[in-house]
Amino acid sequence: MKLTKLEKYWILYDVGNSAFTMLIATIIPIYFNALAGGAGISEVDYLAYWGYAASVSTVIVAVIGPVFGTIADTQNFKKPLFTISMMVGVIGCAALSFPTSWVVFLAVFVIAKVGYSSSLVFYDSMLVDVTEPERLDAVSSNGFAWGYIGSCIPFVLSLVFVLMNEKLGISMGTAMTIAFFLNAGWWLFVSLPLLKNYRQKYYIDLPEHPVRSSFSRLLSTLKDIRGQKHIFMYLLAFFCFIDGVYTIIEMATAYGSALGLDSQGLLLALLVTQIVAFPCALIFSRLSRKYPTDTLIKVCILAYTGIAVFAIQLDKQWEFWLLAVLAGMFQGAIQALSRSYFARIIPPEKSGEYFGIYDICGKGASFVGTTLVGLVAQLTGRANAGVSMLTVMFVLGFLLFGRAARMNRERG
Repeated sequence: MKLTKLEKYWILYDVGNSAFTMLIATIIPIYFNALAGGAGISEVDYLAYWGYAASVSTVIVAVIGPVFGTIADTQNFKKPLFTISMMVGVIGCAALSFPTSWVVFLAVFVIAKVGYSSSLVFYDSMLVDVTEPERLDAVSSNGFAWGYIGSCIPFVLSLVFVLMNEKLGISMGTAMTIAFFLNAGWWLFVSLPLLKNYRQKYYIDLPEHPVRSSFSRLLSTLKDIRGQKHIFMYLLAFFCFIDGVYTIIEMATAYGSALGLDSQGLLLALLVTQIVAFPCALIFSRLSRKYPTDTLIKVCILAYTGIAVFAIQLDKQWEFWLLAVLAGMFQGAIQALSRSYFARIIPPEKSGEYFGIYDICGKGASFVGTTLVGLVAQLTGRANAGVSMLTVMFVLGFLLFGRAARMNRERG
């Protein structure tokens, strides 16, 4: 399938923000571990504090996402709100290089992640503006696929400085500063084509009081959405299964570090995840032309259930490598197909509003997952025990999604 210029520009933002996602999954937790270790924080507490910080950022976005998403549906509002949130993320990413205290570092991280996550509310809702309904699965999958492989460019460059800092004659602090600024610059640069060319196709006409009107529309939709059982059931299912996916993405390196696995091995294993995710996301994009999207999502949920079960007993480096490959096979597919499936069942002129609610479920789920992993790890004193909670969410998500899929099929 040949992509249009606007579809390519939209995909480029996935390439940009995925660089920050890669940092969150790899270098940032290891750097935080070093800061926390220097302050005498234990490995179990380090994992818990990292989980709590991720949870705080997701709660903030879950609260503000639907409100700003609804405002973004107003004519000519989506691009400015997207730009502001993206710049908060970019500046926050660069600012991570300054703190020397683990507490301040976590505070800056929360701000940067709020900007990043908020930008995705507007970015996801742009999907209906940049393509046609029959191309949603393919374009969404291409976004994740190219995001995964594109993020490897600044990541590999960052690894050169971080892993070879002594040979290059620079301190680890300087190497981390270069890595943070490099990724922030990459994120900003590849976002410029979308900022220049995006036009809001579906919107609500500008009311006399846009902010007040947006609150009214959001409250009305929240009341009505329970009556739209096909959407309500899908959001419940999404909340459950995406919980495990986001938690694994955000805490994989922290989990491996807490188990005492080699840091360099963890970084390289997660690089493999990105490389594997690229062709697999494109393969699922092709499969979506032959098989129903809901069937492919079910396959991904079942695969992640097996991954979570395998992770419970993980204690060796090669097992982490296998986990990284397995996660890469289904990571992009489940995210891309979930996004396009939702875009297909909602009113396009209310995409910002609905994707704000979608983000509550996605980021709210991540809050539950990271918090559960942190709490159970601290209560039991075993990092493995925390991961076991994810299998329950995957099973519940599979059952709820099966019901949601039946409802949507019955609607035609």
